[in-house]
Amino acid sequence: MPDPVAAVRWPWLTRNVAVLCGVSFLQDTASELLYPILPVFLTAVLGAPVAVVGIAEGAADGAGALAKVAAGRFADRTGRRPLIAAGYGLAAAGKVLIALAYGWPLVLAARVIDRTGKGVRSAPRDSAQRTGELAYSTVASSLPRRACW
Repeated sequence: MPDPVAAVRWPWLTRNVAVLCGVSFLQDTASELLYPILPVFLTAVLGAPVAVVGIAEGAADGAGALAKVAAGRFADRTGRRPLIAAGYGLAAAGKVLIALAYGWPLVLAARVIDRTGKGVRSAPRDSAQRTGELAYSTVASSLPRRACW
């Protein structure tokens, strides 16, 4: 049975690509809704000092950058799909932990987990999209490199 998503209009839009796009959209939407109010949540609700906001953002960005480098190298050796799934799982777990937080140290840890998940998923996902690993191999190989995302 042919894939109904791919048969609609674009042969490169496989079920894997469509699901990945949907999950990525929902994760990014959740992040964009959560992070603008996080400093207010930390300082006004949890009573954290203002310096904690900077520490949390710095630690999270540092962990994400390190995870991106490590995940890129690891994905080239082992495979991309498990790391993509693990990254989205870590990011989702980080957001749930922020929702359940009762103190600022838990928000700090959850923010680091969330950004680590983003780092783990970003490099393998971008590479898989670029090489066409998530699309049908015949379609991806017939397109120019720039058209494979």
